[in-house]
Amino acid sequence: MFYKSPPPKPSYSAGGYSAHRVPLELHDINRRRLCDRLKQRQDVPEGAVVFLEGGKSQPRHSGDTEDLFRQESYYHWAFGVLEPDSYGAIEVDTGRSIVFLPELHESYEIWMGKIQPPEHYVEKYVVDEVHFYKEEDDAKIVEVLKSKNPSVLLRLKGMNTDSKKTSKPAQFKGIDQFNLNDTTLHPEITELRVYKSEREIDVIRAACAIAGEAHKAVMRMARPGNYEYHLESVFRGTVSHHGCRHLAYTPIVASGPNSAVLHYGHAGAPNDRQIDDGDLVLCDMGGEYYCYASDITCTFPISGKFTPEQRVIFDAVSDANLQLRTRTRIGTSWVENHRLALRIILTHLRDYGMLKGEVDDMMKVHLGAVFMPHGLGHFLGVDVHDVGGYGQGMTRIDEPSFCNLRTVRTLEKNMVVTVEPGCYFIDKLMDEALANPDQRDFINGEVFEKFRGFGGIRLEDVVAVGFFAAELFSLLPRKAAEVEDFMANAKLRQP
Repeated sequence: MFYKSPPPKPSYSAGGYSAHRVPLELHDINRRRLCDRLKQRQDVPEGAVVFLEGGKSQPRHSGDTEDLFRQESYYHWAFGVLEPDSYGAIEVDTGRSIVFLPELHESYEIWMGKIQPPEHYVEKYVVDEVHFYKEEDDAKIVEVLKSKNPSVLLRLKGMNTDSKKTSKPAQFKGIDQFNLNDTTLHPEITELRVYKSEREIDVIRAACAIAGEAHKAVMRMARPGNYEYHLESVFRGTVSHHGCRHLAYTPIVASGPNSAVLHYGHAGAPNDRQIDDGDLVLCDMGGEYYCYASDITCTFPISGKFTPEQRVIFDAVSDANLQLRTRTRIGTSWVENHRLALRIILTHLRDYGMLKGEVDDMMKVHLGAVFMPHGLGHFLGVDVHDVGGYGQGMTRIDEPSFCNLRTVRTLEKNMVVTVEPGCYFIDKLMDEALANPDQRDFINGEVFEKFRGFGGIRLEDVVAVGFFAAELFSLLPRKAAEVEDFMANAKLRQP
């Protein structure tokens, strides 16, 4: 007897044997979570409709070349629509979803491909309705929304606590004919993005697996004499091969003294130094799969072996990384995790002889901020620095290093965070510490000065918060012996 298999559920896949398949119910789950949350608010009346605007296609300056489009993050979270210039609506009472796409000119078929009917997009994105609108008048959007008789359109407007930029509420010709609310939606949808669904966690896990393999590929091929951008190109090629068309952020490949520059790799310092024998190389790179980010940092010796000084600093950061990964569990304070990371690094530096005195006293004068000025990590999701780090009523701590924390929350289930302790020797901070009477008495100047030009070390992993422990998404060598063994084995396999 033969049984007919059930039809496959709609899904996204970048293609290829290794590409992760994303069930598009991910977005239906997100929309229903949002509706359930909004229904609990007394200020959201019956008949309310969430109305979001997707990202716009943008030409490169005054030219006719467009940069590769990437969807606006809140819109992707709710709808998963890949095309630019679209709108989406969600009826709060019923959860019904509507997508508006621009009506394409017939010449589109010559240059861009087949023009599909609305039914194609209903099936592609698993929404209830799709309508085409003319970009010059938007009358179709007004017509469809009026047929739903919404009591209010809930639009997205609010500040991202990392970028300090404000989400712009959806706009179209005729929107002033509707009752608008720009205050309710942003805090609610932002809070939901803090807690990932199981479907979202699956995608992040896949993105991190791809990025982890790309970092290993970089370590395998890295040699003295390479330029930093050679390592970047290996990473880009590997993640692209596995379905990540976008990177999650500008890649950092920082060798030698550049590894002390926290956000190296920007346009003014474009990963263009030649790597010398004996250098450390800090690689902070991540790919995006289906708009979900990965963010991993590895630091390794280009020669394959750490010098004694490099080993001391690496061990300090490795110890902090491994301890803090195990503490990333429900009920743990992120602030206290950060504090512990600073203490671990200071303890190693004291035991080495660079510092002297009691670690408790060093903490009182914020000596840890000299070596690790950034926060321990951040939320990760549709954005690499995902939203919601500072919810309503939460404030930043006005202390060195702690002021750069991207969240002060207590960890809860299904949060996804990075754990990225580091230790750097930054001339400006070294000079300030030596000039600070509260800090310099803890410093052994002779040893301290030997580390000028050393650079820095960071180890970053992605973990999901669970009931009893964190799930680690990035499986890479994290102890000094593991790094050296990995690179030695890689060299043996080279032709």
